[in-house]
Amino acid sequence: MTTQPVKDAQPQVSAQLVKALRERTGAGFSDCRSALLESKCDLDAAEAVLKAKGRDEARKKAARVASEGAVGTYLHAGGKIAVLVEVNCESDFVARTDEFQRLCHDLAMHVAALDPRYVKREDVPEEIVEQERANYLEQARASGKPENVLDRIVEGKLDKFFAESCLYEQHFIKDEQFTVRDLIQQAISRMGENIGVRRFARFKVGEQTAAQDSAPAGDSTPVAS
Repeated sequence: MTTQPVKDAQPQVSAQLVKALRERTGAGFSDCRSALLESKCDLDAAEAVLKAKGRDEARKKAARVASEGAVGTYLHAGGKIAVLVEVNCESDFVARTDEFQRLCHDLAMHVAALDPRYVKREDVPEEIVEQERANYLEQARASGKPENVLDRIVEGKLDKFFAESCLYEQHFIKDEQFTVRDLIQQAISRMGENIGVRRFARFKVGEQTAAQDSAPAGDSTPVAS
């Protein structure tokens, strides 16, 4: 009598585990379940799977022109701080959804809280980057660091500068395990359109300010790096 080979059984994915992953990432039920199956129900690994998927989908959609969108607003501290942020997408249908409107509001709130100077690192003027690089090099040499590690030290400090100054590089104010870039990539994955921040303006009573501008999504700099 012959026996049939037994196929490897897929792990059982509980609704509680799917819910936990959805709360972490904001991804849809089916995407979360698939990621948990792929990662054998390891939450951290499943989260990494979803992030990678979001980056891949963002790259695919980055070349598509996003000329629709909405302006998110946020008013804080008794009217002392106000933010406007233009977020682009591909269709007016998506722009009018509650999810897209929440994204615009959350981004405006983030700008109010963390006060970025630029949208993306590509928007930082080259002369400012070179000045920062020269300052960091001078500081590293003055501290007695050996020449063979100076470049690594300078690049590390530049990365920190971008993380503090650029909206996309900052950790999202409502969930610091994600950057704003991660947040936008997740939105692209869920909504199925290219999405990007074009510009923002932050106003604080008594301070000078200026609108920050980036190329429209899909025109030059991709949403995902």
